[in-house]
Amino acid sequence: MASPRGQACIAGIGHTEYTRAKVPTGTNLTLELRAARAAIDDAGLRAGEIDGILPFFGIDLAEEIAVHLGIADLRFQMTSHLGGAAPGASIAVAALAVANGIANHVLVPGGWWGYAGRRVREVVVQDVSAMSGGANARDFYFPYGLTAPVQWFSMIARLHMETFGTRPEHLGAVAVACRAHAQRNPHALLRGKPITIDDYLASPMISDPYRLLDCSLEADGAAAFIVTSAERARDLRARAVPILGFAQGQPFPADDIVTRDDPFELGVTHATARAFEMAEVRHADVDFAEIYDPFTFQVIQQLEEMGFCERGEGGAFVDGGRIAPGGELPVNTHGGLLSEAHVLGMNHFVEAVRQLRGEAGERQVAGARIGVVTGFGDFGDGSVVVLGSGA
Repeated sequence: MASPRGQACIAGIGHTEYTRAKVPTGTNLTLELRAARAAIDDAGLRAGEIDGILPFFGIDLAEEIAVHLGIADLRFQMTSHLGGAAPGASIAVAALAVANGIANHVLVPGGWWGYAGRRVREVVVQDVSAMSGGANARDFYFPYGLTAPVQWFSMIARLHMETFGTRPEHLGAVAVACRAHAQRNPHALLRGKPITIDDYLASPMISDPYRLLDCSLEADGAAAFIVTSAERARDLRARAVPILGFAQGQPFPADDIVTRDDPFELGVTHATARAFEMAEVRHADVDFAEIYDPFTFQVIQQLEEMGFCERGEGGAFVDGGRIAPGGELPVNTHGGLLSEAHVLGMNHFVEAVRQLRGEAGERQVAGARIGVVTGFGDFGDGSVVVLGSGA
């Protein structure tokens, strides 16, 4: 098997408009096809040249997507069941596939009617198989009223506060920073709606300590990207972004939160060192990070578990503008799930590619050469992908 470092690239990106419709005006497949066509066009490919598809689990099948795009020879397909960590895990599989000749051009699409259609809480309650910890949630969480992710993860945020002295203002710093980034992003749903820390503290409590502004933005939309080999990327239209390193991991037990010996352990706790080692980078080399942000504290938690600061120091780390525009480590430069749109974490990869191509407009991180993207799924499954500029 070929060494994966730099042998594969993201060669095309695409996305739909992000909206909050009253009712769906199509299907999940409709959204994914729009994003897929945009990514294929961005790469300068024809749809028939795509020979691998890695769809988001529980949304659509590779066969359906292939038929509608007119792909007659689908050589490779696979689905990763890691929730919000699936896009990163899919990039890893796609990179290995193209580096070893299993496929030439792999499409990774993902999208949903996350606002006009079934919301996350409805998905979880109606279909426990949609998450890896579904049986535990059904038997031990739902009967006690813990039926929504905001409730599950608020418990860990509260424990961190009690253990390390993390303050509401620290969580608010994440919300304010993401909203500040979104003001520079024409695709962000909450562009034109800046917030202050006072606005954050005044927002309604949802599940203590999570307020409304701690929660990601349910939205309708889709995004997609094309993974191909470094060699083939030279002949394509867009500037390719090399995939330098990747890894995935899970906490133990992966299907529960409250019975872990280490309640703060995440998949990225284990995945980060492996991804950085493959990429041959250090934390100091990272110019920006797109951190999966279902809720504000999960950004703080991932930064700690990835080693950007010590455990318990994440609140102080995000304070003072460090992760805001112009900060030492800009985080979620598009606004993230909190302020651009919750599109299954797919939009984090689209943004990272734009940054590394130098195409991010007024939100461009000057001299960006190394970016890190994380995924966070189910009860803490994690993926870490390190991308480079190719310059």
